[in-house]
Amino acid sequence: MTKILLSLHVLAAIVAIGPVTVAASMFPPAARRAAPTGVGTVALLHRICRVYAGVGLTVPVLGLATAAAMGVLGSGWLVTSIALTAAAAGVLAAFVLPRQEEILEQLEGEQTPDHRATVQLAMFTGVFNLLWATVTVLMVVRPGSTTGA
Repeated sequence: MTKILLSLHVLAAIVAIGPVTVAASMFPPAARRAAPTGVGTVALLHRICRVYAGVGLTVPVLGLATAAAMGVLGSGWLVTSIALTAAAAGVLAAFVLPRQEEILEQLEGEQTPDHRATVQLAMFTGVFNLLWATVTVLMVVRPGSTTGA
């Protein structure tokens, strides 16, 4: 059962988190290039982020189930990964998605988005991506784990 849970956890991470990471990274430059009447790409990128963020909720659920099955719930690397995952979700929900919505509304209202707003969004997106990259490394390396490589 552990191998099935681990496989589902990894697949969910690839399928759900990958698209959010890429679409969120593409959003700020796409918003800067978008003409006020050509918001299709920007709207699509925002929708990808929103939808796959919801799908991404399966990643920690499957991760916790896997950790419980492996008996590693108290491991330091896992606790750190859980905290970083929560931080990444918080950055996405509190800073990335709302700012994307604001910029998209400006474009739909035929306004040019403020350059500072797109730069700030890019910064928050970078923090989100860095948090996920760190979680990924912890999941692979698992320092101090008896199950690590």
